[in-house]
Amino acid sequence: MAYKHTNSKGVTYFLNSKEVTLRGGKLQTIYYFSKDERPEAVQDIPAGFMVNENPRNGFLTVKRK
Repeated sequence: MAYKHTNSKGVTYFLNSKEVTLRGGKLQTIYYFSKDERPEAVQDIPAGFMVNENPRNGFLTVKRK
C-alpha cells in the first residue's frame, strides 16, 4: 500500500521515489507525487522529511524537517 496524501482541494496523490545519477556520478533519491499509484510507490514518508503543500495551487512536495 503506497503512501497517499489528500491536499486541501480534495485531490489524492501517491508518493513515489526514484534513484537518479547526478552529473558528478553521485546517486540521489528523489521523491515526487503522482495522481495514480505506480510501481515505484513508497510505503511511508522517509525519516526526517515532511509533506509540504503550496497554498496557491495545492501542489505537494516532500521537504526536510
